[in-house]
Amino acid sequence: MAAPLWIRTPEELDALVVSLGRAKALSIDTEADGLHHHPVKLCLVQVADDRGRGHLVDPLALPTLEPLGPFFADAGVVKVLHAADNDLGYLKRLYGFSVANIFDTAIAARFLGVTSLSLDGLLRDFIGVDPGPSRQKDDWSKRPLSPAQETYALNDVLHLIPLREKLLEALRAKGRDLWVEEECALIAAMPAPEKAADPDAYMKLKGAKDLDGRGLAVLRELHQAREMLAIKVDRPPFMILGNEVLVALAVLKPRDSNSILTVKGCTVNVVRRAGEAILAAVERGLAVPDADLPVRRPNPRPRASGAVQRRSEALRAWRVEAAKLVELDAGVIFPQRLIDRLAHDPPRDLDALARVEGVGRWRAELFGAELLGRLE
Repeated sequence: MAAPLWIRTPEELDALVVSLGRAKALSIDTEADGLHHHPVKLCLVQVADDRGRGHLVDPLALPTLEPLGPFFADAGVVKVLHAADNDLGYLKRLYGFSVANIFDTAIAARFLGVTSLSLDGLLRDFIGVDPGPSRQKDDWSKRPLSPAQETYALNDVLHLIPLREKLLEALRAKGRDLWVEEECALIAAMPAPEKAADPDAYMKLKGAKDLDGRGLAVLRELHQAREMLAIKVDRPPFMILGNEVLVALAVLKPRDSNSILTVKGCTVNVVRRAGEAILAAVERGLAVPDADLPVRRPNPRPRASGAVQRRSEALRAWRVEAAKLVELDAGVIFPQRLIDRLAHDPPRDLDALARVEGVGRWRAELFGAELLGRLE
């Protein structure tokens, strides 16, 4: 029995697994609800196979997506995604997926020198498909989805495999297909991103550096109160109070509702929804003993030695020249993180260069001798 369009039950997920069993290529996309809810939920996973059959998998209805895990781990099945790191981050973190053999259309376009990397632009330019108006700001947690939303979601995957073929054709013509293969392997191997809360996040808000210890104590309490309120009402923190508003409240330290209203961005509705929490946070911040006030810890960048600085400068100068020769952006040819690694710990030969995380065989073969010379 063919798998249905919507996959909402474990039985339907099992049918999808059977249906995808002979596929050599799958295209994948995801939709989340970060613009509308907090904390963020994965709301939709779109999957299409190389026979042009698309499916909408509903993580909100299913207990797990683990039956799809073997497809992601199977090196014999290419997984086609656009800007894959975010999509794979959800799947790795939530379901423990390991990933092999991906093709990221955004990376491929970057190595072709394409300036507009949006999926919509690539579909139009390479396969002549107009995906229609964007629905990236929709609330994908709502059910049922409208027919227009279903069409949009399916279009994000139904055309990815044909797009890959066109991009591969162009990459092979330039001899860059193996470059992209190595870059995609790096994305596939990246560990699931950590989502640990930063206890000092409030200190990084614009304007926080101008606050004294008491102001920082109030800002810390306001920041925590906003997070708790966002979770309680299931709305993103920025919809509760903007960062600029938090800092302005920390400066003013209002003690009543009328004072809150004097802060730009604090309306009657804001006071009604969050006024009590704001005033309580201010009081907590004012009650912190002087000895316990937060202190802004200096975080100076480690000063590199003269030799490291000279190697960095030499590599940056080389990168500009190399980028012109291959007509690609300098950051694509050699990202700054690679310059930092090589400048601090320069490899001695081509094999050692190729083993540096992120360099890859293609960079070592294409630029290795020149790179080693510049490092010396």
